[in-house]
Amino acid sequence: MSCTRIACLVLLLIAMTAGAAMAQDDVVIDFYFPSATANDAEGIFQRYADMFQEENPGITINSVFSGSYTDTRNTILTELQGGGAGPDVAVMLSIDLYSFAEEGYIVPAQSFIDAMEDGDAYVSDFFPALMANGVDEMGTVWSIPFQRSTPILYYNADLLAEAGYDAPPTNNTELVEIAQALTTDERDGLLVPVAGGFPIWMYQSFAIAYGRNIVSDDPTEVYFNTPEAVAAVEFVRSLGTDLGVGPAGGAAWGDTPVAFLAGQAAMIYHTTGNLSRILDGAEFEVGVWYLPSGPAGEDGSGYGSPTGGGNLYIFDDGSKSDEELDAIWKWVLFLSSPQIQSDWGATTGYIASNATAWETEPLASRAMEYPQYGVARDQLQYADKEFSSYATITIQGIINKTLESILTGESEDAQAAMDAAQAQIDGILAEYK
Repeated sequence: MSCTRIACLVLLLIAMTAGAAMAQDDVVIDFYFPSATANDAEGIFQRYADMFQEENPGITINSVFSGSYTDTRNTILTELQGGGAGPDVAVMLSIDLYSFAEEGYIVPAQSFIDAMEDGDAYVSDFFPALMANGVDEMGTVWSIPFQRSTPILYYNADLLAEAGYDAPPTNNTELVEIAQALTTDERDGLLVPVAGGFPIWMYQSFAIAYGRNIVSDDPTEVYFNTPEAVAAVEFVRSLGTDLGVGPAGGAAWGDTPVAFLAGQAAMIYHTTGNLSRILDGAEFEVGVWYLPSGPAGEDGSGYGSPTGGGNLYIFDDGSKSDEELDAIWKWVLFLSSPQIQSDWGATTGYIASNATAWETEPLASRAMEYPQYGVARDQLQYADKEFSSYATITIQGIINKTLESILTGESEDAQAAMDAAQAQIDGILAEYK
């Protein structure tokens, strides 16, 4: 059956209008993400967005690189507090949970998990240590592990072998011994990146290894002036003073892997998120091991590490439709799937956050070829949660300022400085109890 010219034009206009309406009805997900390493986060996330959109026509991912973790948090807070829309999904520090939950900006992932047929299996596939910061004291899951890490020990295996060491240090006595043996006028034996405004993460590895984390599962409790906490910071300070294996006050975050690759440091503490970059860039054999941050225990080891990195958060002020929320959850499920986590881990060195990802390509082959990838995963048995509490931003600021004053020598009496900080912290948390 043919149509007249006018009828055909009408049908064409109807089709164009329907197509435009469908395009207007596409769900657009604003996704904010940070980067804390030299990995090509923008390129990687664009690739993931393209893959997702091909599998889910009608959903568009608007990926927005938002700078560092701190930049991302501040950008989102500024937008929301100014009445803006903010993101639909964001990768933020796992420790940002209470800050955003208190303000009602985020919604628990638990409600979406409860609606899944296999919700329990989905959650149980994540490593428990990586889930810890995404769950509140009542057991409710708020955020989903994605860009997760721990600090690990990187060491120049060639230098250790030349000095007669056939294995990495397992406690801080061995750490100092090897670091001193490898220190020269042109090379530091050990760099720990605690210089600058954010020493808390690296410091936590020492506090945990000394026997007491500075936080617990109760977000109203912080333990910053315990004997273990004080001994830990005094040891870190001594690395650059009495022990002479690194610079006074510690190393800077960004300079540390650069110095290691240049042969200016024999060992470093840094995030596993830099593993691929370091392995690909080194002209020597790179060894990777657990952090030997504490005194030897009964088995001779002194391991300890915080978890770190970012989780996926869902933002909703109650105005989003069921269709929008369904699309948002599909994106979260996609990013946290074993397939994407496998690719993410193999591409960056971050810890693939679910166990199945390690049996999935390309990570399965990458980890077999380079066993270094499995070290941070296996170190999770010695890991504890990263610092998080109510009023996290304020309290973390107090801790960082206090640590910096001790490490730089401004505060010679570590116990007194930490007692003063603890009093401030207790005063802030009193209103939450």
